[in-house]
Amino acid sequence: QAPIKATCEDMSCKTGFPEDVHSAVVSRSVHGGQPLLNVRFRSCDGNKKIHFGSSEPEDFRVGEDGVVYAERSFQLSAEPTEFVVSAQDKETQEEWQMRVKLTPEPAFAGASEKDQKKIEDIIFPWQQYKHSSPLKRQKRDWVIPPINLPENSRGPFPQELVRIRSDRDKSLSLRYSVTGPGADQPPTGIFIINPISGQLSVTKPLDREQIASFHLRAHAVDVNGNQVENPIDIVINVIDMNDNRPEFLHQVWNGTVPEGSKPGTYVMTVTAIDADDPNAQNGMLRYRILSQAPSSPSPNMFTINNETGDIITVAAGLDREKVQQYTLIIQATDMEGNPTYGLSNTATAVITVTDINDNPPEFTAMTFYGEVPENRVDVIVANLTVTDKDQPHTPAWNAMYRLTGGDPTGRFTILTDPNSNDGLVTVVKPIDFETNRMFVLTVAAENQVPLAKGIQHPPQSTATVSITVIDVNESPYFVPNPKLVRQEEGLLAGSVLTTFTAQDPDRYMQQTSLRYSKLSDPANWLKIDPVSGQITTTAVLDRESIYVQNNMYNATFLASDNGIPPMSGTGTLQIHLLDINDNAPQVNPKEATTCETLQPNAINITAIDPDIDPNAGPFAFELPDTPASIKRNWTIIRISGDHAQLSLRIRFLEAGIYDVPIVITDSGNPHASSTSVLKVKVCQCDINGDCTDVDRMVGAGLGTGAIIAILLCIIILLILVLMFVVWMKRRDKERQAKQLLIDPEDDVRDNILKYDEEGGGEEDQDYDLSQLQQPDTVEPDAIKPVGIRRLDERPIHAEPQYPVRSAAPHPGDIGDFINEGLKAADNDPTAPPYDSLLVFDYEGSGSTAGSLSSLNSSSSGGEQDYDYLNDWGPRFKKLADMYGGGDD
Repeated sequence: QAPIKATCEDMSCKTGFPEDVHSAVVSRSVHGGQPLLNVRFRSCDGNKKIHFGSSEPEDFRVGEDGVVYAERSFQLSAEPTEFVVSAQDKETQEEWQMRVKLTPEPAFAGASEKDQKKIEDIIFPWQQYKHSSPLKRQKRDWVIPPINLPENSRGPFPQELVRIRSDRDKSLSLRYSVTGPGADQPPTGIFIINPISGQLSVTKPLDREQIASFHLRAHAVDVNGNQVENPIDIVINVIDMNDNRPEFLHQVWNGTVPEGSKPGTYVMTVTAIDADDPNAQNGMLRYRILSQAPSSPSPNMFTINNETGDIITVAAGLDREKVQQYTLIIQATDMEGNPTYGLSNTATAVITVTDINDNPPEFTAMTFYGEVPENRVDVIVANLTVTDKDQPHTPAWNAMYRLTGGDPTGRFTILTDPNSNDGLVTVVKPIDFETNRMFVLTVAAENQVPLAKGIQHPPQSTATVSITVIDVNESPYFVPNPKLVRQEEGLLAGSVLTTFTAQDPDRYMQQTSLRYSKLSDPANWLKIDPVSGQITTTAVLDRESIYVQNNMYNATFLASDNGIPPMSGTGTLQIHLLDINDNAPQVNPKEATTCETLQPNAINITAIDPDIDPNAGPFAFELPDTPASIKRNWTIIRISGDHAQLSLRIRFLEAGIYDVPIVITDSGNPHASSTSVLKVKVCQCDINGDCTDVDRMVGAGLGTGAIIAILLCIIILLILVLMFVVWMKRRDKERQAKQLLIDPEDDVRDNILKYDEEGGGEEDQDYDLSQLQQPDTVEPDAIKPVGIRRLDERPIHAEPQYPVRSAAPHPGDIGDFINEGLKAADNDPTAPPYDSLLVFDYEGSGSTAGSLSSLNSSSSGGEQDYDYLNDWGPRFKKLADMYGGGDD
């Protein structure tokens, strides 16, 4: 390592920099933010607020503590670099300056072995000066140049770096120490110092990519721990070595370039990084292209900027239709691309040539043919096929077809099939064979995007389409349709109304005349001659018919030809019926109610006439002369043209129903009149004019039909109730009959009951048998005393539930059956003890069967006849075999 030099001058106390020129040796490669040196400023009173500045602020910055930092990364030239550091008093604005001279250190590899082994002594600065006071020791401000230490050193370790000592170690016993990251702070133990000799050493190899520099502070104290010297700063810069290979950010890079691009077109940028110092040659990368595949049309279609990694085109001839993709192998090398000392790495760049519209669509034929039946729409008559070398299903490939001639009326359109790119010639308006028999269309094909500059459409982009129209049998049509006829109503049957004929548009087909028929005639008033189309009436035309709406009657007729296939057409005949006075007016309503007395007794009536004006109102109302009682008892007054009022002429008329004839005459010419009978019910009324007679109220409110309907509902309800009672009695009889089907003497279900398991028999147990008749008497006395319940009374309390034990199905022997039940009872942990009181279902008092305890008695076995067990069925077959089967 080259020796570190520092100079200083002794001087008396004076505010300002201790020297005019400060020299320091630093590494040749300087990176941004790197501390370079410390400048010391002396303030005699110690209270001044000093602001430091630099004459080269873009390169150097001075902190408030006097440390000079590099503002950016750069390389020091071989010549010393000089700049001025200024200090300004913030209060008095007094300014001091000092010139700083930075000298780059010599190359590490070029230093002699003797220089590398030489260890510099760093002495704590001090100064003695004489003043009016006794001799005092004053700190001298100077900066220790940074120590440069290469990374990845092989040792041996610990490796001595520098020796720290104080010139007072001759008179005092001192102890030296260092503090800071790398010493007593993480990462600890990298730097150590001999506390006696002050020898500073490094203990292991350094890695610049982890920590680029260390900032330590050296201390000197006496044996009592008192500070003898002010601490000095030691900066250790780790010199970068080329120990990292360049690494690409991606192993495969993808880029695109349009076909036909000119040389110099930017394609993409590849980037690699190197963990070494980017401001030194170790981290300076250079790029180059190692190979290109394929190599057509030129092996050097692309080049790369060796510093930025930008890939551009250098040759013309990119054609997607020939080469769709290029693969480049890119190499990045550090040491500024030095192939001997630099480290390299490679990546792949895939460049896709994108399509442009440099190929127009071309028709596969100059003329296309098609045919279409007349009067057909939305049918495809021809397929136009084209070829396009551009990339399929892109705007440069998708074809659009344009009609340039031959269709002045716009009867055709051309759609594009999105899958095949074919043009579909489609009819959008009906074509009449009798008018146009053939169309010759001119079609041009284009792409969705314009062609590239300099490319023109060839003649193959235009084609001719010849379309033949096919004659078909067309439907006849009535003229006019609909046809309007005005006719007075009342036209008699058999009268000729009009002639309604149709025309056949097929002029070039050999066909017979048309045939006519009736399709719709709601009132069945008309008929049509099948040959001539003459329409005659079959009934009287009546304007007041329900089939006439707004004086209009519609009928539909059919005209058919004998073509292949036969065709037909419909026509509508509209008959506007003119009104005649053929209907006499009628009274409304037909029935009315009035009171016996004169007041109130008015009845409002209305005249109704199906005819229309002028054959309707105003109407004239009058009473007939006969019988004479009509005019004597009644009077009528016209209120308006359609309304009149009927009232009593006499003071009192006996209650009852009266038929009052009224003569009504319309205003037609000639007049039409009729005599209508109004049924008037005269009744007794209250002060409000309402009828009080019950029978009349019923007669007025409910008609005969309503009363009959009510009576029918009542009769049906009574019948339903009677049927339900009969059904209930029949069901009870059937239930009693089923119970009598089995003779009580033969019904064993009343005598043979299924019991729960009981344990031992009566003779084997010593307890009160009377308790078995009342199993629920085992209960607290407070509930019910013993003896109150009858013997044949069923318990009213809930019966205890015990787990159901599984019985052996169909045991072969009754003894085995009992043994199996005994085992089940003994092994059941929930079963009560054998000598405990068991609770069973209550069976009632008395039994027609005797005790079963004697079945196993040998004394009576021979005296009884058990053959009747054979008649009891299969359930008792085992007992019949045991006791009635003989001696065996």
